[in-house]
Amino acid sequence: MPLHLDTPLLRSRKLSLLSGRDVWLKLDALQPSGSFKLRGIGAACEEYKRQGNTGFVSSSGGNAGLAVAYAGRMLGVPVTVVVPESTPLHARGLLEEEGATVIVHGKVWAEANELAQSLLDEATAFLHPFDNPLMWTGHATMIDEVVRAGVEFDGVILSVGGGGLLSGVAEGLDRNGLSHLPIVAVETQGADCLARALAAGENISIPAITSVATSLGANRVADHAFALAQSRNLRSVTVTDAEALEACELFLHDHRVLVEPACGASLAIAYSERHRSALDGIGAPLVIVCGGATATLEKVREWRAAA
Repeated sequence: MPLHLDTPLLRSRKLSLLSGRDVWLKLDALQPSGSFKLRGIGAACEEYKRQGNTGFVSSSGGNAGLAVAYAGRMLGVPVTVVVPESTPLHARGLLEEEGATVIVHGKVWAEANELAQSLLDEATAFLHPFDNPLMWTGHATMIDEVVRAGVEFDGVILSVGGGGLLSGVAEGLDRNGLSHLPIVAVETQGADCLARALAAGENISIPAITSVATSLGANRVADHAFALAQSRNLRSVTVTDAEALEACELFLHDHRVLVEPACGASLAIAYSERHRSALDGIGAPLVIVCGGATATLEKVREWRAAA
């Protein structure tokens, strides 16, 4: 039995009326770890345990780290998560609640990741946040669930950070004979590494993450995701932090689910008339509500006041 749940799929009356389309929501914010990450990371952790690994290490204080911690607890495998000093106490507390050993090291993720790599041995598996084929196959299950439900959708809206969700959704579309459907790939300004790479024609890194949507804060997308973006019917859209944060609050009001700005970026496409042209030709979009366990309403409002 997989570690992730089959999550609710519902037609949003509010967003359908706003956008003039049949908007479907795949609510992966309701996964036990708080985000879609559990699908792929859970699948990878199960495989690594089958291969004989007796420990898991992560260097993410966000959704990936929480997914590893949850998976480790459910599988009875000890988990160590190395986080930088910038990781909020709230996030550290959530990791500890899942039973993970939390090590705080370095000012930035790269320094935390360096220490995490030093903890690896033959019996310990490292769980990358987004660049792992096992994870992409796990993430693809969300499309399998939508197809099994018999919902007819003609495009997918999703957020892009490092490209793990994009890679998984693309795989899910492929294996269900839907590879022709458009994907609307959304980033926030200041965390828009895919948009900048597509504009440059090569998979470049961006110098710094300046968006509040830190879960989208990869400096460079996975090469596999970049190749997909170049070869498929993909529409790259960038929204402002303010638009993403407004979408978070509106979604909480309309659907009683709190998501983080990284997820609000996708929702902004449905809420904001300014970006509605990204849905041209799409009459029934499927929005991946990817979640985010570390967000709080107070933090969303604090960010919004400063945006």
